[in-house]
Amino acid sequence: MATIPTRTYPEEYQAQIEEVLAIPLSGKADLFTVADLCATFVSVMVECEEEFYRLALCGRLSHALTLLEKCCAEDLPDYLVQQLTVETLPVSAVPDCWHDTEMLVNYAKSLVQAVSGATLNEEVNRELTGLLHDLVYLLVEQVKTPFIERK
Repeated sequence: MATIPTRTYPEEYQAQIEEVLAIPLSGKADLFTVADLCATFVSVMVECEEEFYRLALCGRLSHALTLLEKCCAEDLPDYLVQQLTVETLPVSAVPDCWHDTEMLVNYAKSLVQAVSGATLNEEVNRELTGLLHDLVYLLVEQVKTPFIERK
């Protein structure tokens, strides 16, 4: 019987992934904290080749995206409103057709489901994971870009 080769990772690599997986994600976290955690999870996931860790990261990212969706639907706390208020609005890095945060979150959640389903070939999974990474970073950029003009 042939054995399936397994890849071994240095202990520090495993420790770093496990540290990221252990980051607490509270339902009380604010919009910026949750957005940053989404970016953290997807950044580690895109580099991860170990299926066990990749799937765990998918789970954490899925949870974080669900919290992000919730945070986007709620009124912003005053301190975030202050951070999102500027004299002159910056030009957004997000295309106008993608300014619907709910739509971007749903796209990201769908991609997480696709890459965690273990039904795609390795190359497609890697490409979709890269797309997910870029989409999450675009989403984080949009969430953190000031959109309130000071009067």
